[in-house]
Amino acid sequence: MRGSVWASEVVLLDCGVDVSERRYGRVLLKLSGEVLAPEGGRGIDPMSLERVGTEVLDAVETGVELGLVIGGGNIFRGHTAEHLGVERVTGDYMGMLATMINAVALQDYLEKHGTVTRVMSAIAISQMAEPYIRRRATRHLEKNRVVIFACGTGNPYFTTDTAATLRAVEIGAEVILKGTKVEGIYDADPVEVPDATKYDELTYLEVLSKGLKAMDATAISLCMENSLPIIVFNLNVSGNLRRVIEGEKVGTVVREG
Repeated sequence: MRGSVWASEVVLLDCGVDVSERRYGRVLLKLSGEVLAPEGGRGIDPMSLERVGTEVLDAVETGVELGLVIGGGNIFRGHTAEHLGVERVTGDYMGMLATMINAVALQDYLEKHGTVTRVMSAIAISQMAEPYIRRRATRHLEKNRVVIFACGTGNPYFTTDTAATLRAVEIGAEVILKGTKVEGIYDADPVEVPDATKYDELTYLEVLSKGLKAMDATAISLCMENSLPIIVFNLNVSGNLRRVIEGEKVGTVVREG
């Protein structure tokens, strides 16, 4: 069985939460750094941070064990480094540091609103975050702490999509939830193609063969190898994260056929 469902149920019963109302016991939420940026801009927008933080706080109320990976694209993208005259490997490390900035910002918001969190980093930054240790991460989750995984995998050339998948497999998450700005996975960009068709369900192979932009190919392949489902949904719709966790049909599901 994937995830620490038994441990989650013990904690939930102690907290008075009805386990039967919740489908998932442990999840990994993947967010792009852009969700924290102002509309059409870069950096961290206080209103965007509040909106994302509110969704996470609402989800935590279900008693779910929540791990989170957030990208750094609102600050710096490693693969664009070469255009600036920066070596790609160096650029990727810069991008990892950008994810740390976002992770600490989100941690600050959540803790100010009463949710205990831990930031765990794949790169040693001891004054800001704990080192990533799998067993320690699972202990935090079992104590209902939100764990924010920063700095990707700690290696260049790997995206935060791949980092999210790797962490999800390592901690025994039951599903990856990818929060986006659209309702799910489409056959074309719905922003540019208004009549694009939304998929309700796809297999891993369909995502790869159709070249759909759900997650990068490495992440999709890793999910396929480990039978780890993915749900892509619109984070901008208030309450959607909680609905997904509680088992409602929201967004697009990617899983085995």
